[in-house]
Amino acid sequence: MLYVLWSPLKLQETLTSASVFLNTLTPKFYVALTGTSSLISGLILIFEWWYFRKYGTSFIEQVSVSHLRPLLGKKKKNVWRNPLNLFRGAEYNRYTWVTGKEPLTYYDMNLSAQDHQTFFTGDTQQLRPEDAVMQKAWRERNPQARIRAAYQAIEINHQCAAAYVLLAEEEATTITEAERLFKKALIILLCSEIFSLCNTAGKDINLLVYIKRRLAMCARKLGRIKEAVKMMRDLMKEFPLLGMLNIHENLLEALLELQAYADVQAVLAKYDGKTKLNKYLNTLEYQHTMILHKVDISLPKSATICYTSALLKARAVSDKFSPEAASRRGLSTAEMNAVEAIHRAVEFNPHVPKYLLEMKSLILPPEHILKRGDSEAVAYAFFHLQHWKRAEGALNLLHCTWEGTFRIIPYPLEKGHLFYPYPGCTETADRELLPSFHEVSVYPKKELPFFILFTAGLCSFTAMLAMLTHQFPELMGVFAKAFFSTLFAPLGFFADKMESFMPSSFWHQLTRI
Repeated sequence: MLYVLWSPLKLQETLTSASVFLNTLTPKFYVALTGTSSLISGLILIFEWWYFRKYGTSFIEQVSVSHLRPLLGKKKKNVWRNPLNLFRGAEYNRYTWVTGKEPLTYYDMNLSAQDHQTFFTGDTQQLRPEDAVMQKAWRERNPQARIRAAYQAIEINHQCAAAYVLLAEEEATTITEAERLFKKALIILLCSEIFSLCNTAGKDINLLVYIKRRLAMCARKLGRIKEAVKMMRDLMKEFPLLGMLNIHENLLEALLELQAYADVQAVLAKYDGKTKLNKYLNTLEYQHTMILHKVDISLPKSATICYTSALLKARAVSDKFSPEAASRRGLSTAEMNAVEAIHRAVEFNPHVPKYLLEMKSLILPPEHILKRGDSEAVAYAFFHLQHWKRAEGALNLLHCTWEGTFRIIPYPLEKGHLFYPYPGCTETADRELLPSFHEVSVYPKKELPFFILFTAGLCSFTAMLAMLTHQFPELMGVFAKAFFSTLFAPLGFFADKMESFMPSSFWHQLTRI
């Protein structure tokens, strides 16, 4: 076997046999070969084009990435709970009744079910009977089945707070009714014997925080904004370690509604690392750009923080801003700060401006968002568009300056300017989080995928070969033979050199080994 593989003589014989076989092929074979190749590549091209038009990505590319990413050790993108998510019964379901469209995807609802199972079902080592029922309730796909399971848990134990939470979220058709059920759940939780004995237990604390937060959101939706702000501040003061829940984003939105811009700035100073970083660098008079970037990108960010900061700075100059005047005299320091803040926000999430400028239609925000993705942009613009409209000239300043961000960001996106490079896999996650009727925003804007261009070229080339072979069979046969002869010439040359340099006894000894 080794002798067959290694002997230059055998290699020479194989090449000779291949050459004889190619010489015996008729022009009809080449016509059939090129025609079949053209047909197959054309079918692949048609399918790729249809898939790209429908889903916005190449099928071959998507399948390749999906299968290669785990082998390459790529991590999945972190999906975050939307801090301002709507109520299913009172808001999402009303949208479905009016339009007949489902605003939430199964993937999004499944993530919520996992959250609820993890945080809301009991503290003790063994699940209580009502907790076991509630675990099943959160997993149900059908809303009516979830509601029936909640009532079943209440029949088992009238003091099951988690069941009232589910009813407030799913069954209540108005915010007022949802608020009533949340208040009932809160009273049950505070008065329950288990909470009294184990008031530091993790899951009861999670349920308590969730209920208080939703009650604050109910107050905000019902117009009792000052009450909502007080509830949010008390919640953040009572549970300071739960910053991962992003309650400060609820607080920022409520303060903007009150037009309490000084309070908004105070919250940003606490949660926006950029503000604290600038104060630190100004104190040290340290202006090294790369160090600034390395520090800034390690700090937690969100579209709410970045764009609210930009809104405050834009609001200070937007009422008197004029593009013509700015082009003549240049930007003032305050205008430059506002433009830089807008550029910073756009670099963090480039999808938001089109929603704020109403260049794209808004939909109801999902229950989970992807940081820097289209889902986060939808969620931010849905709640904050009114605040940008209220600040006179702010949207005009955004319109004039936001596209300038892309002249600062290196291209291709191998590195960012103020943040890490924009992740290239947000589109796939956003398509799972956002409903199918929504056109997902893609950044950077994709041209035709490589595989569509490749299959188009392959189809055209093979079709041309088939046509030429059919029209000039003898001439194309000569070209084909010359091509394959040239292709195999280096192998023949290598075999000759090996035979001349290596004595025949060497190959004989190698076969004996």
